Amino acid sequence: MLSRLMSSSIRSLDRECNCTVRLLDDSEYTCTIQRDAKGQYLFDLICHHLNLLEKDYFGIRYVDPDKQRHWLEFTKSIAKQMKSQPPFTMCLRVKFYPPDPAALKEEITRYLVFLQVKRDLYHGRLLCKTSDAALLAAYILQAEIGDYDPGKHPEGYSSKFQFFPKHSEKLERRIAEIHKTELIGQTPETSELNFLQKAQMLETYGVDPHPCKDVSGNPAFLAFTPFGFTVLQGNRRVHFLKWEEVTKLKFEAKTFHIYANQKEDKKIILTYFAPTPEACKHLWKCGVENQAFYKLEKSSQVRTVSSSNLFFKGSRFRYSGKVAKEVMEQSAKIKRDPPEIHRAGMVPSRSCPSITHGPRLTSVPRTRRRAVHISIMEGLESLRDSAHSTPVRSVSHGDSFMSSRGHMMDGSEASTSAVISDEAYSPSDSVLPTPVAEHGMEMPLARHLNGSPCSIDEEKESEAGTSKEGQAAEFRLGRRALQDTYKQTRRVRREGERREKEKRWQPCSQYELSFFQEGVPVTRHGLSPE
Repeated sequence: MLSRLMSSSIRSLDRECNCTVRLLDDSEYTCTIQRDAKGQYLFDLICHHLNLLEKDYFGIRYVDPDKQRHWLEFTKSIAKQMKSQPPFTMCLRVKFYPPDPAALKEEITRYLVFLQVKRDLYHGRLLCKTSDAALLAAYILQAEIGDYDPGKHPEGYSSKFQFFPKHSEKLERRIAEIHKTELIGQTPETSELNFLQKAQMLETYGVDPHPCKDVSGNPAFLAFTPFGFTVLQGNRRVHFLKWEEVTKLKFEAKTFHIYANQKEDKKIILTYFAPTPEACKHLWKCGVENQAFYKLEKSSQVRTVSSSNLFFKGSRFRYSGKVAKEVMEQSAKIKRDPPEIHRAGMVPSRSCPSITHGPRLTSVPRTRRRAVHISIMEGLESLRDSAHSTPVRSVSHGDSFMSSRGHMMDGSEASTSAVISDEAYSPSDSVLPTPVAEHGMEMPLARHLNGSPCSIDEEKESEAGTSKEGQAAEFRLGRRALQDTYKQTRRVRREGERREKEKRWQPCSQYELSFFQEGVPVTRHGLSPE
């Protein structure tokens, strides 16, 4: 009886596993889940922990043993998606950026989106010109330390904060000047909202870059924003397609196709190549989900593929959540007292540090160079147009996507290639969906993972994989070696049997055939003993 109880308890322990989710403020939420628990269960636990109701903008991201990032699918089992041994480590991130952050119902939602966009600015995903960068950094400074106080903030206090991967002394002085003179009296809530409204007007707002190459072999970054599909090359945006124009997204192995209809029934097809088939499928999944979220009026309009359709070719993956319009309608019905927000303040962050001495550029030559990190500084000349567009070019819809009130601007007369910054778009490798190994210079304080540089700060992020990933990889390699040995043994055995069979049933020689024609019985090995 006792052994039966012990065996049942051991089986129950085997069915449970620990899971750690790193939140946007770099705090960690740890829980125990069943092995067959689905993603929706874990996501609901996190939202309950954060007291978050407008949760449809967020998602859980993880990385597989091959360093490929994925979004956790809420309708599937967590253990089957992770492809690694527990304990599992993931992170909460903004999956669908709100088109107008000011329209969010609750302040807790805006604060979490603020943390995400602040992280994007630090890692180079949110690229902007120097004038915009100074204002965005000043908003962050005001939100974290409040009004300028000469007694608390000595000369050069802004240099203790790192808002970008690299910065210059001139930019630091400009940030401090704006903070001292233009933002006095702003509360953290107001500064965060102003920060989001300014960031939302930038062309790289909401960009989650996917490294690819065009048909000419030139590197590019593909991304899906709240307003459409965009392609970034060099320091320019070379393509932009509104979601209303995109008709189909398709992938085949490493090839990704975008079909679109523009004005005057102009049909175009853009083709790009991802580093791996897995990266291409991840790119396609992100496109399918973003298109459904921002384009459709109702979630019931999402086309599904019946499991009984045996002749269907391709992935059956489809978006399975609320769309943007439904999320806004549901948010309008929220009636509760605003939840208390515990702001991180001046606590240093592992992957997006607030108080840290980042690399300062005191003197930068005025030469064209290829940077691994974004370099926002005064004195750099604009790079030449190094963007190589695909043979089919799309029509841009304007320099500004949407005003702070949410109205689209008319872009019929805008150029097809818009300059987005003074530097080339080159976000940190460790935050890309897949590693990119091509770089002209080395990153300071960097390590190499899987042949790709990865910053030390970001390496500590949850997206760097689980703690037992190395052991799991060794186990898989050992199992694969055993399988290869077994297959090789079977192959040798089959080859020997085949040769023995051919030896037994080989055709008669001319000498044997002459005896056979004269009526002398023969065997395959010569004359019959009879």
